[in-house]
Amino acid sequence: MRSNLIHQEYQIYKSYPKNMRILLMTNLLYALVLPILELFVGAYILRQTSNTSYVVIYQLAVYTGIPFTFLINGFLLRYIKIARLYSLGMIMSGVAMTVMMILPELKLAGIALVGLTMGTSYGFFWCNRDFLAISSTNDSNRNYYFSLETVFYTITFIIMPALAGLFISLGELRGWFPPRFAYITLTCAVFVLTVIASVMVHQGNFKNPKRERFVFFKFRPEWYKMLWLGSFKGIAQAAIFFYPILLILTFVGNEGSLGGIVAVSSLLTTALLYFIGRFSKPEHRIYVYGAGLLLYLLGGTFNTIFFSAAGVLLYQMCSSLARPLLDAAYFPIQMNVIDKLSEIEKRGKFAYIFNHEFGLYFGRLVGCMVFLVTAYVFSPEAALRYSLLIIAVIQVLSIPIAKNLIKLMRKIDM
Repeated sequence: MRSNLIHQEYQIYKSYPKNMRILLMTNLLYALVLPILELFVGAYILRQTSNTSYVVIYQLAVYTGIPFTFLINGFLLRYIKIARLYSLGMIMSGVAMTVMMILPELKLAGIALVGLTMGTSYGFFWCNRDFLAISSTNDSNRNYYFSLETVFYTITFIIMPALAGLFISLGELRGWFPPRFAYITLTCAVFVLTVIASVMVHQGNFKNPKRERFVFFKFRPEWYKMLWLGSFKGIAQAAIFFYPILLILTFVGNEGSLGGIVAVSSLLTTALLYFIGRFSKPEHRIYVYGAGLLLYLLGGTFNTIFFSAAGVLLYQMCSSLARPLLDAAYFPIQMNVIDKLSEIEKRGKFAYIFNHEFGLYFGRLVGCMVFLVTAYVFSPEAALRYSLLIIAVIQVLSIPIAKNLIKLMRKIDM
């Protein structure tokens, strides 16, 4: 019975276009790398400097590198195949980790340099990934695509943080090797995985965007609503990336605790996400989106009320459920808007992907500044306790924008 169900699901997967399947497999391989990049680079900075603000400054540098790489990528796409630029982004993440490992001492300038390099790698990866996703899917199969992709990311956030955290903490506890050696070993693993993912993406038949203008400053009113929605998402991204590192290492323990807690909380989301992708329809996206935001608000409330190891566990459980729900709903909304407006305004879809990144960037800056300003005016402890709740409350305000945007897209269909 179980084997028949697995076979049936596999046949459904095989029924989708080849490029869509190649892209999913490439992203699955790179998903093995992302937990290390998102969790343990920040943990390494905190271990080496004992300064929470340096972790946030690193994230600011990452976020600054992304949109400007989108701009550079747009011009490079006129001369270089998109699969190669996509590969470049994945491999550069290993380069960024290597730069950090060879620095004899982590100072502000070095942290900013590594952050910009990592931001460049993310820029090449996400810019080309977004275009390949929108060109390889359509509105009828995007719920499935993004939910399955998010399932991949969720599973790897179960396996990789647990393994990496255990590797670092056990080596130190047993005296087998120092933590820095463990981080260097993880960097080598990142390189190997990114090379394999780079080979995989070249198995597809992906086409570059047309050679046309992609920098615009005026759009239809619907697009500005999309930019506002992107800004709200950017605020959440800022919090989701670095707060778990700071909270877990502050209240719970070492990298082993960080990996274990992230792994257990990610396990809760996997089956839920797959069923959302298989059975939800475009009209259900607003409910999935709203559920993600309310879960994140609940997690921020738990953290503020308890502000302890128990609060961290409850927050991380809510956050791990919220993040994939938000992604599974947000990306199909975004790409449906791009599909519609690119036809109406007679512009290439890459123009909207590029412009959208600046909406995200604005939100990420706001999310980081909420922490830095609160830490400066009050204390780092106050920032850890109250910033998440502030960000979560701001996030809930985006539900009416998302609902209105979906409604406007339906009107265009009519």
